[in-house]
Amino acid sequence: MKRINKSEKVPDRMKPIYDAIVSLTDEVCNKHLNEEYAKLARQAAAALARKRLSPLLQGKVESWACGIVYALGFVNFLFDKSQKPHMSATELCKAFGLSAGTGASKSKAVRDTLDMVQMDPNWCLPSRIDNNFFAWTITVDGLPMDARSLPVELQEVAYRKGLIPYIPGKR
Repeated sequence: MKRINKSEKVPDRMKPIYDAIVSLTDEVCNKHLNEEYAKLARQAAAALARKRLSPLLQGKVESWACGIVYALGFVNFLFDKSQKPHMSATELCKAFGLSAGTGASKSKAVRDTLDMVQMDPNWCLPSRIDNNFFAWTITVDGLPMDARSLPVELQEVAYRKGLIPYIPGKR
């Protein structure tokens, strides 16, 4: 899986919508989750704002804010009681003042637009990337391999190509 641009830069015309969304995501993440979720939410909101026909132009900012954090929660198993932080989908949506159905629906739109899947290395919490199998699996001569077991020279090539998050021996 190739790394994506996770910049927080947005086009000027999208700045007011982006600011309104991240104000809400920052508030909920800082109160109920952590800074890692807040940062990923800002990056996801920016990615949505940069889309040529940004979906953020239609719908309420509260719905998009909830959908973004819900989608990140889906990727990172936020709704699993064994995880820290943990929050149920209903509690998360309630924190944004929305129904669980609205949050789930917007989450699906976010996941589809940004091609998010569970354990997606592009949207994995940084504190969990070391244990994310998908972040380290690359294909060498048609065989899937854990890039951490490869020689450093090959890890450097994989990193330059955006196939792994960092070079394990140099972190």
